[in-house]
Amino acid sequence: MSIRDGFIAGLPKAELHVHHVGSASPRIVSELAARHPGAVPSDLGELRKFFEFRDFAHFIQVYLAVVDLVRTPEDIRYLTYEIGREMAEAQSLRYAELTCTPYTSVLPHDPDRGMAIEAYTEAIEDARLAVERDFGLVLRWIYDIPGESGLPAAEETVRFALDHAPEGLIAFGLGGPEVGVDRSQFKDVFDRARAAGLHSVPHAGETTGPETIWTSLRDLGAERIGHGTSAAEDPALLAHLAAEGIPLEVCPSSNVATRAVASLAEHPLPKFVEAGVIVTINSDDPPMFGTTLNNEYAIAADLLGLDESGVADLARAAVRASWAPDDVKTRVLGEIDAYAGS
Repeated sequence: MSIRDGFIAGLPKAELHVHHVGSASPRIVSELAARHPGAVPSDLGELRKFFEFRDFAHFIQVYLAVVDLVRTPEDIRYLTYEIGREMAEAQSLRYAELTCTPYTSVLPHDPDRGMAIEAYTEAIEDARLAVERDFGLVLRWIYDIPGESGLPAAEETVRFALDHAPEGLIAFGLGGPEVGVDRSQFKDVFDRARAAGLHSVPHAGETTGPETIWTSLRDLGAERIGHGTSAAEDPALLAHLAAEGIPLEVCPSSNVATRAVASLAEHPLPKFVEAGVIVTINSDDPPMFGTTLNNEYAIAADLLGLDESGVADLARAAVRASWAPDDVKTRVLGEIDAYAGS
C-alpha cells in the first residue's frame, strides 16, 4: 500500500485554507443547479467540463457562477452539511476552518437575489453543529471580503462579523483577485475586526509579488498568509516569516490551476521549508481544481521527499497553526500520534 493510497487517506487532518462555496463537489453543485436552472449545468459530465479553468480570471468567473446557485438558507444549510460530510468521510478531516463570503449570499445591494444575514448565520451554524454531531468534524468560520467588490463589500463584511457573528466565527480574511486590489485600503476594517478579537488571515502573494505579502503583514496584521506563493522571490520576507512564526497556507494544485506557478515541479514549497517557514497543506477549492486534501498531501510528500513520519509532521503543523480550541488541538494531535505510531 502506497503512502498516497493508504497512509494519507486515513491520517487525521486539519485544513485551514478551504473555501465554503469552492468546496462544493460536482454532486453538491448538481443538486443546487437542479434547484436553480440556468448558467450552471446539472449534468455531472458537463459540470466537469465547466470546471476546466484557463486562468485565474476564468476561475473567478466559474466560482461566481456557482456562488449564484446558493440563494436560500436551505441552499446554505445543504451546502455546508454536505461539505462537512465529504470532508470527514473522504478526507479524514477532524477540524477545518472554512472561509465564507457572506457578502455574495446576503447581497444587501440586490435584495431580490440575497437573504438576510440572520438567516445566513442560522443556516451555517445549524449545519456546523450537525456536522460535529454526525461526523465528528469541528468546523470554524473565517469571514472574508471579496476583494473585487472593494470597500462597500469590506464594510458589509465587517458589519456581518461584528454585529451578527456566528458562534463559530474566529477570523477575518480577504480573497478574490489580487491584481489591482490594494490590500492597504482594507486596513480600517481589519483593525476593527482584530479589535473585536478576530484573527487576520488575508490571501496575499498568490498572483502578485512579495510586496502584497509585506502590505498584508504591515497594514492588515496578518497572522497567517493565504497562499504566499511569491514569498519565495524575497529572501528577507522568507526570513521574516520564519522568525515570526507566520505560517503559509500552501495550496499546490490551486497554484498550478490558476497559473500562479507554472507546474508542480516548480512549486516553491521546498523553498519555504528550506527557509524554515511554517507551512500547512490545503486544498483551496478542491472540486473546482480537480483535487482533494489527500491528493495535496501526496503532492507535498513528493515535492519534499517525505516518508510517513514527515507527512504526519505536516498534519501536526496544520493543527498547531490552526485557531482550534485547545482541547480540539490536543485531541487531534493525539489522534495523529496514535495513527502514525508515535
